[in-house]
Amino acid sequence: MEIGYLGAFLMGLFGALHCVGMCGSIMGVLTFSLPMETRKSPAQLMGYLSYYSLGRILSYTLAGAVAGGFGAGLLFQISPQYGHSILLLTATLLMIAVGLYLAGWFPAFARIEKAGAPIWKKLEPLGRKLLPVSSPLQAVLYGMIWGWLPCGLVYSALFIALGQGSMLQGGVFMLLFGLGTLPAIMATGIFADQILRFSRNPQLRMFAGVLLILFALTGLILNW
Repeated sequence: MEIGYLGAFLMGLFGALHCVGMCGSIMGVLTFSLPMETRKSPAQLMGYLSYYSLGRILSYTLAGAVAGGFGAGLLFQISPQYGHSILLLTATLLMIAVGLYLAGWFPAFARIEKAGAPIWKKLEPLGRKLLPVSSPLQAVLYGMIWGWLPCGLVYSALFIALGQGSMLQGGVFMLLFGLGTLPAIMATGIFADQILRFSRNPQLRMFAGVLLILFALTGLILNW
C-alpha cells in the first residue's frame, strides 16, 4: 500500500510528540525506579531503556502481524474493483486525523483511546507485578505490556496495517512505526522533564501535525 513503510516511520516520528506526553511519565517512573548505580551508569541506563522499548516495539510488531493477516484480501473480497482505493483513502484520512490531532485542531480524536481500556485493565496489574524492574528480561516483559497501553496513534497505525496485505507486511509496518517513536521515547528516559516540556510546545506540535498532513495528501495525490 502506497502510504507504505516511510509513512509508518513518519507517523511514529511525528506522532512521538503525543507518545512523549502519554508515555513520558511511564518512562520517567521506570527510569527512577532503577537502582541508583544503574541510573548513574550511562551504558546500563541506555541498556534498560532499550529493553523497555524492545518489548514495546515487539508488541506493536505482533499486533501489526495479526492485523495484516486479518485484513489480507478483506476489502478485495468486499469490492474487487475499489478495494485498493478504499484502503488508500482510509489510510490517508487516518493520517490526516493524526496530523490534525497533533496540531491541536482535532482533540476529539483522543476518544478512540477508550476502545482499548478493557484490555489495559487486565494487563496493567501484570505490569505492576514486574516492578521494580531488576533484570533485562523483566524490562522487556514490562515493555511488551506497555505496548498495549491505549493510544489513538497506535490504533490508527494498526488500522493502516490492516490493509498492508499480509502478516509480514503488517508486522513490518508496525515495526517501523515503533522505530519512529524510539528517539523521543529514549530521550524521555534520560531527559524526562526537558523532553516533556519540549513535547508540549504548541508551535512544535502544529509543525509536526502539518508535516504529517502534507505527507498524507502528497501520497494520495501521487498514487490515486
